[in-house]
Amino acid sequence: MTIFLIVLFTALVFEYINGFHDAANAIATVVSTKVLTPRQAIWLAAFFNLFGALMGTAVASTIGKGLVDTSVVTMITIFSGLVGAIVWNLITWWLGLPSSSSHALIGGLCGAALASSRGDWSVLNWASTDAKGHAAGLWPKVVLPMVTSPVIGFVGGALLMFLLTMCIHRLRPRLINMIFGKLQLVSAGFMALSHGSNDAQKTMGIIALALFTATKSGAFNEIPEWLAFLRTPEFVVNKWVVITCALTMAAGTAAGGWRIIRTMGHKMVKLQPVHGFAAETTAAGIIHVASSFGIPLSTTHAISTSIMGVGVAKRFGAVKWGVVERIVWAWVLTLPVCGAIGFLTEKVCNSLGYH
Repeated sequence: MTIFLIVLFTALVFEYINGFHDAANAIATVVSTKVLTPRQAIWLAAFFNLFGALMGTAVASTIGKGLVDTSVVTMITIFSGLVGAIVWNLITWWLGLPSSSSHALIGGLCGAALASSRGDWSVLNWASTDAKGHAAGLWPKVVLPMVTSPVIGFVGGALLMFLLTMCIHRLRPRLINMIFGKLQLVSAGFMALSHGSNDAQKTMGIIALALFTATKSGAFNEIPEWLAFLRTPEFVVNKWVVITCALTMAAGTAAGGWRIIRTMGHKMVKLQPVHGFAAETTAAGIIHVASSFGIPLSTTHAISTSIMGVGVAKRFGAVKWGVVERIVWAWVLTLPVCGAIGFLTEKVCNSLGYH
């Protein structure tokens, strides 16, 4: 029971860090265009992240049972995977790099599962079908979206910006800023709502996996009668887990993530309200579709590449490609680095007698 509580606490720490690490996803553009003050934008993101987290559990199901063989997963496996994600998120936050919390968590969990299985790569579910005949596993749910979503974000952002430019090129700049300053409030809210619907569910899935593992290992056999509901892992669908994760992410978002906000909103592309609207609308649409299919998409990849696409629609030189290069390197390293940290953490815990 003690180890379950430790894992639960660690999962909520990850959720809190995810909140302030990815706050920039929803508000960097609305801050950089000065439509809202940083504090106003933070609270807008926290509010809509909260409600987005209550929109479903499809992504939670993918994380909880669709990526690794649950028969080899122990509480230490889950703890080690979370440690890998937390460490990487803190490193990239300190460097001001918008990396993927989703891929950090998945990489950490896969690395820890490999350690638990003593290097048996078959425990990673590369590709399969679920009970409903839908595609499942790392390839369709993680790797393929990791490649396609940045492309869609970049192209979609550029196309939407091009179409908007065609429609408004006769209007005066002051009128354009006034119109899209209002519309950007809507797009920023939509972006935060979509982010919550995808990212908050990942921790719900981890908690569901922890509940299943704890029940399987008999960790709940000696608990008091008033906690007997913990013996049924299906209780994860009840509102207390969903609300706890949603509130934790909202609290993390409210704490802000100024280092990454500066990178996303100021260092990559100089934005005006119409550009912010185009980038947020594109990214939010991509994330919303992914959430409906249970795909744990990188919200960071979606919004970052949408901003790049919008910048290119202005002119190729509008994007600061040196900053983009640093961001892309962080994306490339996320899965292997988090996998290595998760693997090593599990091995260290085992050497200390924890299994």
